[in-house]
Amino acid sequence: MADATANTPAVGIGPGPRGAKPRNAFAPRNIMLYGTLIIVAIYYALPLYVMIVTSLKGMPEIRMGNIFAPPLEVTFEPWVKAWSTACTGINCDGLSRGFWNSVWILVPSVVVSITIASVTGYALANWKFKGSEFFFAVLLIGAFIPYQVMLYPIVLVLKNLGDGISFFTVALGLGKVQVYGTLWGLVIVHTIFGMPILTLLFRNYFASLPEELFKAGRVDGAGFWGIFFRIMLPMSLPIFVVAMILQVTGIWNDFLFGVIYTKPEIYPMTVQLNNIVNSVQGIKEYNVNMAATLLTGLVPLIVYFVSGKLFVRGIAAGAVKG
Repeated sequence: MADATANTPAVGIGPGPRGAKPRNAFAPRNIMLYGTLIIVAIYYALPLYVMIVTSLKGMPEIRMGNIFAPPLEVTFEPWVKAWSTACTGINCDGLSRGFWNSVWILVPSVVVSITIASVTGYALANWKFKGSEFFFAVLLIGAFIPYQVMLYPIVLVLKNLGDGISFFTVALGLGKVQVYGTLWGLVIVHTIFGMPILTLLFRNYFASLPEELFKAGRVDGAGFWGIFFRIMLPMSLPIFVVAMILQVTGIWNDFLFGVIYTKPEIYPMTVQLNNIVNSVQGIKEYNVNMAATLLTGLVPLIVYFVSGKLFVRGIAAGAVKG
């Protein structure tokens, strides 16, 4: 006797799975994609690996010639010497002095430039005034002017600025004031050169926010600063992180302005690194050079690790939209 349930449709069983068919993990496309990513990662990570292992070796082990081998005996003496006793020209106090010089340059430059650029970008995006488009066009041009074109004019500006300030300070009995060749002179340079691109970023970000928020603030009676502090700022953390990362990395890694607008006593860290690596006196200590290079790059590296996700959010949220 035939089974009575053989032709009976199943009860409670829905249609089969829908959607795209799962791809094979070892498909040629995936192999090519991940293979390329692995090769690129190795290409960029290999120099960093060599720098780290070399900085942890002593000079006798380095002279054996195998730069890719891990250290047989780990030593942090190259790091200590790079920080405190390596010679950077006539001074032999390592990178420690240059580190604090860079900090004194970095902090006010980042704070002042981001503060001014955020307010300027907000005004250009939401408060149209006569000539605002022309002003924005000038900022765009300024963002792409090569630094080398402005080197000598800035020297003259800083010297004349110091003479102008000294005219008043001498009259008040405070003595002569110098701007060129000082840390504050370099702060002014970094602040001015960071303004165009930062203003562009903030202006485009604020322009990408819903206009209804600005109009609602105006209806509620909020003015320029009320809307900025109560509405715009709470929504702008990603773009502030983008601006901070751009300024921190640009200012901390700067060599050209540091070597031109300062003097040996107040050289930033990058200039001192160059003096250590290119020193022609004594034995070439590759482990000290590698340790000094890693120490110099720690600050921007830490900034990227800590705020990398917010950086991506800021870019995706409209930081580069027109």
